[in-house]
Amino acid sequence: MHGCARNYLRPETLRAANDAISNATAQLSAFHLFDIRDELHSSSDGQRIETQIDTFNARHSPKYFGLRKGVSACTLVANHVPINARIIGTHEHESHYVFDLLYNNTSDIKPERHSTDTHGTNQVNFWILRAFGYGFAPRYRDLHKKTQTLVAFGHPSRYAEGLIQPSRKVYDDLIVQEWPNILRIMASLAQKDVTQATIVRKLSSYARQNQTKKALWELDNICRTLYILDFIDDVDLRQAVQKVLNRGEAYHRFRKAVAYVNSGKLRVQSEAEQQLWNECSRLIANAIIFYNTVLLSKIYDQKQALHEETAIEILRGTSPVAWQHVNLFGSIEFNDLGDPVDIDALAARYADPEFWNQARRELQAEPLA
Repeated sequence: MHGCARNYLRPETLRAANDAISNATAQLSAFHLFDIRDELHSSSDGQRIETQIDTFNARHSPKYFGLRKGVSACTLVANHVPINARIIGTHEHESHYVFDLLYNNTSDIKPERHSTDTHGTNQVNFWILRAFGYGFAPRYRDLHKKTQTLVAFGHPSRYAEGLIQPSRKVYDDLIVQEWPNILRIMASLAQKDVTQATIVRKLSSYARQNQTKKALWELDNICRTLYILDFIDDVDLRQAVQKVLNRGEAYHRFRKAVAYVNSGKLRVQSEAEQQLWNECSRLIANAIIFYNTVLLSKIYDQKQALHEETAIEILRGTSPVAWQHVNLFGSIEFNDLGDPVDIDALAARYADPEFWNQARRELQAEPLA
């Protein structure tokens, strides 16, 4: 078993396997049922995981681990599918890896808009994601505080009658002056000359007197101002951001159930093994999500053929991130014996209204514990 793991469980093979399943899921008819506002909206967030063996990137986090140490598993989720992931230390800021997760996503699923919570924001992510074709839509913990940092291309006195006023005028001359340097930084990000997280981290923490950094921050301020105004004015956008972040939280609960061995704690001895463990967990989760999406696609195809719009709307509200019907424990045997799963029979059973009526009757008949 150890030889099999050493020969086959490598980052390259695991990522390729995950991409293959993610791409297959994206080809199913039910995949785009989960689009939000007719676009592919993704999210990323970190999940704290305690380590039983001390590693270089394991750090203390009293809020999550008490006196122990742990790491953070950042996952990029689009339409419920985990399309990219990586392990970082809990001392590292999640915002430094947002662009990294998006730009290094090797699957065929390409998000158009991306959301994070406040931990995914910094002074440059709005501009960097916009420059590479992604719409950045974070959720802020204190939106009122952010409205006090808005900028405009005119003097603030011009907007005195507005409900929301900018705090100052944009330093547009500085952006024009530093534009060649900004282009070089964007080219470095695109060509992956250095780790994207390293560039983003340095750009977010340079001394204020650095003119190029100030110009980048100013571009970010412009993008952030436009987004905050849209966020305040558009209730559908606010609901979309909350919805996609909830999907990320649902995946974290699912992944925790999948990787519950050792009570969900890492027992590996190196960062490389942590990445392997994370990719293996993602692979199992991806396989179950694919299986669930196949079932949903079969039902969707049936309902679409019958033009049952009400049933299709109900399907839009379902989620392929479910595992109550999957046995995650016990021994797993890999061989060619046994009958394959009859997907059509399962889909017909789940599509039958009487199945749901019977399940509802049984649930109502159960005595309270």
